Amino acid sequence: MTVLEPRQILDRLVAFPTISRDSNLELIDWVEGYLAGHGIAARRHWNEDRRKAALFAHVGPWQPGGVVLSGHSDVVPVDGQVWASDPWEVTERDGRLFGRGTCDMKGFVALAIWALVEAQGRTLRRPLQIALSYDEELGCTGAPPMIAAMQSTLPQAAAALIGEPTGMRIVTGHKGGTGYRVHVRGFEVHSSLLPEGVSAIMEAARLIHWMNAQNEANAAKPVTPLAAGFRPSYTTLHSGMIAGGTAHNITAADCRFVMEFRVVPGESVDAWAAALEAEAARMATAMRAVRPEAGVHLDRFFAVPPLVPETAGTAEALVRQLTGENGSGVVSYGTEAGQFQAAGYSAVICGPGDIAQAHQADEYLELAQFQAGHGFMQRLVESLA
Repeated sequence: MTVLEPRQILDRLVAFPTISRDSNLELIDWVEGYLAGHGIAARRHWNEDRRKAALFAHVGPWQPGGVVLSGHSDVVPVDGQVWASDPWEVTERDGRLFGRGTCDMKGFVALAIWALVEAQGRTLRRPLQIALSYDEELGCTGAPPMIAAMQSTLPQAAAALIGEPTGMRIVTGHKGGTGYRVHVRGFEVHSSLLPEGVSAIMEAARLIHWMNAQNEANAAKPVTPLAAGFRPSYTTLHSGMIAGGTAHNITAADCRFVMEFRVVPGESVDAWAAALEAEAARMATAMRAVRPEAGVHLDRFFAVPPLVPETAGTAEALVRQLTGENGSGVVSYGTEAGQFQAAGYSAVICGPGDIAQAHQADEYLELAQFQAGHGFMQRLVESLA
């Protein structure tokens, strides 16, 4: 089979519209077939309804201590966005590669696939692996079962390089996070009889007010060393979607909103989840004292551990060697790096592109960044050979 250059691989990957709500199997089929054509046996881990799959593979000596290149196959929708070119075709303009996922993060995935095939043709001292997940854009829900399947199947790598766009700079920490879909159930009465009913909207406002109070308290706390590099340097609670009610003069029977936590390293994601659940339970008890039908239902739909900066981390040392960079940074968004670290890998984030371009109309990856990523992969393979 012909060996494809990174740009050719990127063209193939972007052509698959792997929006998170849809299947990613056409892309997985292609990647698996391409690797097989070069003598690399890949393994799948299916999701529950088998509409999606993760893919991972190993080249080099069958021993632990190697490097895993981690990326996700899914992208966000283009619905409602106005693009200057076809989002499912890579278009080069003004030194930029436009297309959905070029930046987040099929550019890195294309480079990782190229590196694996390149490494297959070399004699390696240490192995190289690839891990391609699904549903990262839905809350990093596909990575944990994939990582567990890898650990039961492959020798464990010493370092995990997660290729989210960082401008090829080293990121050693990110916030953890969790999210809830909240359904507040009230009881309808005419608003003139307000005390005899339960307004789901007004009760939801109590929980949102509790969130605001937590933000104010967190902002007032002394900044810890682990949190100092983050912007903001404390845990935040946020709600960006809310809906409910029937009419202005009826107490609302239902109110639904979505909330998220972004938790600094050093604090527990689960502890914050427990605090929310305790507050919701307290509220529900008071609501049921008025109407037994009332209550609060919480649906926790994702949980991502933080990436904690490591002391003398294997992954960080490797990336410094390959990039020559002495600095490091942290980010407030979550990635699968924290999940790899929680599973026992040394993990760091480093990939081509600017996160500001992710999820946007006319998403693009600077050609110079893609070329820098290619150089990084060439040096990585050389270091393992």
